[in-house]
Amino acid sequence: MIQPGKNIAIKVPLHKWEETVTFYRDRVGLKPVQEQANSVAFEFGEMTLWIDQVEKQSQTDVWLELSTDDPDDALRVLESPKRDELEPLGNLNAHWTSDPAGVVLLLTSE
Repeated sequence: MIQPGKNIAIKVPLHKWEETVTFYRDRVGLKPVQEQANSVAFEFGEMTLWIDQVEKQSQTDVWLELSTDDPDDALRVLESPKRDELEPLGNLNAHWTSDPAGVVLLLTSE
């Protein structure tokens, strides 16, 4: 079974990051829940919205998390490419993939 995860990430070019964080914090009014050097997490209903600074990126991307019991099987069901080179997964039972439009998806088992 595949269902929405707990995280959404907006990957933002370096030159737009501060403006984007300010927009979501000050104009939209989202509450920051975690801050790191290149990332700010906001409370987004039952989810967390991450605004991540990506130094060598020219356009903004949205990345979504999907929760599943079996990330390997989810890749097969979705018929999506394994893209684990995108970001380190550490000890997560997870895979990076993408949808037909190129939206990056994190398939993770909690």
